[in-house]
Parts: sequence; C-alpha cells; structure tokens
Amino acid sequence: MSTRPTPLPRSDFTWFSDIQTRWSDNDQYGHVNNVVYYAYFDTVVNAFLIGEAGLVPVTGAWMGLVVDTRCSFFAPASYPEPLEAGIAFAESGSSSQRYEIGIFRQGGDTTLAHGHFVHVYVDAASRRPIPLPESLKAAIARAR
Repeated sequence: MSTRPTPLPRSDFTWFSDIQTRWSDNDQYGHVNNVVYYAYFDTVVNAFLIGEAGLVPVTGAWMGLVVDTRCSFFAPASYPEPLEAGIAFAESGSSSQRYEIGIFRQGGDTTLAHGHFVHVYVDAASRRPIPLPESLKAAIARAR
C-alpha cells in the first residue's frame, strides 16, 4: 500500500495563477466540491498555455489532450474564497508533459489540494501526437 500524500509547500511550484471560487463551486456540504478541483487544474494549465506558450484555442495548430489526472485533498475551501494555483513542470516526453498542480488559499504556504495533469500534444486537425511545440518548451524553460 502506498503512503498517503501530504500537503506540499508553495516553494515546490514555480508558476502561479489566481482562481476566484464561484457560488456554483460549493456543494451541499458548504465547500468546493472535489470535482471542481479538476476544473481548476484544467483552467490553470490552459491559462499557462495561452498566456505563456502560444496556445490558440479553437483555431490553433496544436492542442493538449488530457490522458491522466489525479488529485489529493487536504483542507476545504469555500465560495467566495480567492485561491491560487501553482504549477511545477514535471517530466516531459516526446509528445507529453506532466504538470504538478497545487491549489492554495491566496498567499497560503501549503496546498489545500494537489495533483497532476498529463497532456499529450496533438495536431489539432488530425488529433495525432506531435513533438512538444517549441513555444511550449520555451515557456516551460522560462517558468522553471
């Protein structure tokens, strides 16, 4: 049996983006529902890709398709709490990138939740794998 993950420090992450919780993020227990964290992961990775790596949604030449994801939870968050997401750039394959993502209270020292998100990069038209785009590799190098 594997060891239970523990919260990670802010220093493990190198690129950050703000996340504003929404009313609809809360569940009947009064906290952000676990499935919403996956939407936060998707949002922060795409914010990085669009803002730093030149991804052009809908009409661009390449895109990342999610092939693996995981999340571990440590403390609750609730609307209207502002959060932050941090990314650490883990191993890269010839056509894939693993992003480690942490969700923090704004200015918080340890993750409320963290996990990973793996993209395989594909040609937008054929949906066949392509080498990591040069603009993505450059953005990751700058963010590390």
